[in-house]
Amino acid sequence: MQVSITPSAIQGEIFAAASKSSMQRACAASLVKKGVSIVHNPGTSNDDKAAIGVIKAMGATVEQLGDGSFKINSKGFLNTSADGLTVNCGESGLGIRMFTPVISLNQGTVTINGEGSLLTRPMDFFDEVLPQLGVQITSNAGKLPLRLNGPLLPKDITIDGSLSSQFLTGLLLAYAAAGASGVGIKVIDLKSKPYVDLTLKVMRDFGLQVPENRNYEEFYFGSRETGDENREKANEKRETGIVNDGTLVTDYTVEGDWSGGAFLLVAGAIAGDITVKGLDTSSTQADKAVLQALQDCGCALQIGDGVINIGPGNLTAFRFDATDCPDLFPPLVALAAYCIGTTVIKGVQRLTHKESNRALTLQDEFGKLGIDILLEDDEMLIIGGTGVKSAQVHSRHDHRIAMACAVAALKADGDVLIDEAQAINKSYPDFYKHIERLGAVVVLSEVELHS
Repeated sequence: MQVSITPSAIQGEIFAAASKSSMQRACAASLVKKGVSIVHNPGTSNDDKAAIGVIKAMGATVEQLGDGSFKINSKGFLNTSADGLTVNCGESGLGIRMFTPVISLNQGTVTINGEGSLLTRPMDFFDEVLPQLGVQITSNAGKLPLRLNGPLLPKDITIDGSLSSQFLTGLLLAYAAAGASGVGIKVIDLKSKPYVDLTLKVMRDFGLQVPENRNYEEFYFGSRETGDENREKANEKRETGIVNDGTLVTDYTVEGDWSGGAFLLVAGAIAGDITVKGLDTSSTQADKAVLQALQDCGCALQIGDGVINIGPGNLTAFRFDATDCPDLFPPLVALAAYCIGTTVIKGVQRLTHKESNRALTLQDEFGKLGIDILLEDDEMLIIGGTGVKSAQVHSRHDHRIAMACAVAALKADGDVLIDEAQAINKSYPDFYKHIERLGAVVVLSEVELHS
């Protein structure tokens, strides 16, 4: 699919989409927790659908209710012995990294596969770590598919956290589900700490055993008695109900998505006065940090309770450390293109194993738009204020590249064509509809593309 974006002024109100980070974690927690969970405001992205598919394949029943919420019923995940199953995580990096340790709790043989760019992303972590926990694993030279034979048995281990915190998320959920007692996961050089905070919050919200966070260097699971006490306290605080058979029900509302919301906010800073609703400023989502960049660049910004008003200003270059929030690179590059001076964003090394090598992809595609980007060690330098040019670009099958190019196009000197624009379905399928609702001129066309 090809999308044409015509330079446009935007205005109005829009609600942020549901967070796939929150949604996918809720799916995993619903699977490992015994009982019924009601997940409100569920996401509709391809990654969200893949997570629903995984928990169904692993034995949970999922019913969509009249208000769009999902009712998930799981028998828990201990002592399961599914054998010969194949589970597909789609193109979700979080999904594969989070669900693999959880599925390893199963005592039978399960094959985990994926699609698209996920097939080329490294999974060596599991080859190294899971055998230490009693899991037999076979991979395709460190890539998918993975063939697992559990069960995973929690032990004291040390892992490398420099590639992604998502591996840790999966282990934390698996240890909690297995009733880990007196063991810890030590982590060297952990990145994206806010996403770990989100994982721990979701675990707490679902009444799972939550480990002691020892300065992000170790996550220690105490005695089972302590874990039971923590769960009881969590149950007292959570919104819960009882169904007819006496089963405890967990109510969980998926947060608005700061990752997708960042593109809307940048669009407002570039092209018009808009109001974005549904983003919680107290959220643990890492991409909430976009607010700091927006404040530093000089746009018009007012932050209220669940309401953010944003508009253009005298935009100037800024410095930003995206090491813990690498998904902000694409929207911030679009913002920096309109900021006078050279913007510096740190954290380039975190971009290698995304849907594309985002550092090189951003350099290439924004180069077509007339924006020079330099890469110096762990920093990206964007020379802004020179004007965004009309051009034909390619998403590289990366959802965030497609959205970044679309946002940058809003004040270009002519139309911008985006090839393989359907990449947005991975995380934000309504993105083009949302910016169109704000006044952007968007034309979608089905054309045969060769890439």
